[in-house]
Amino acid sequence: MNLVDWFNKGMTPEEYISSMEKHKESLQTILQKFEVPAGDEALLANLKDEELRVIVLTEDWCGDAMVNVPILLKIAEKSGIEVRMLLRDQNLELMDQYLTNGTSRAIPIFIFIDKEGNERAVWGPRADSVQQYVDEQRSKLPSKEDETFAEKQSEMYSQMMQRYVTDSTVWDEVYSSIKNRLQ
Repeated sequence: MNLVDWFNKGMTPEEYISSMEKHKESLQTILQKFEVPAGDEALLANLKDEELRVIVLTEDWCGDAMVNVPILLKIAEKSGIEVRMLLRDQNLELMDQYLTNGTSRAIPIFIFIDKEGNERAVWGPRADSVQQYVDEQRSKLPSKEDETFAEKQSEMYSQMMQRYVTDSTVWDEVYSSIKNRLQ
């Protein structure tokens, strides 16, 4: 399948959000609170002129998708980018073309295509600064053989999700990262 076929196969954002079971409320909170910064009107107008579309590889259990997808949806709303969502685990043929570091099925992945269906840009799964934060948090975990590993990892994920939902600087970093990829 080509990228237009993948796009056409996807759910609308509304369909995806209504189907969510894990992070729906958190995603909606970010969607309600985040605003595209003033001063980017020229960039958004240029994106509108390009008539871009975006394929989002995601899963509702993914905390990174929970924070990144609403930022993308706000950008899309302001710039007229049409969005379609594909569940990673049901679309591995496409996912495996966009592996992180050539090995990881990390999500979300945003595949921006032009009006002819050509790939224009790819973003994901995290902004660089968020990746640094995640790496720092992971470095504090005990080894996987440690009997407390699962508990400590669960605590780490809980703290990260809390930060993703409440810390607007994370949202701003994600926005800047996506914006820079599209410029």
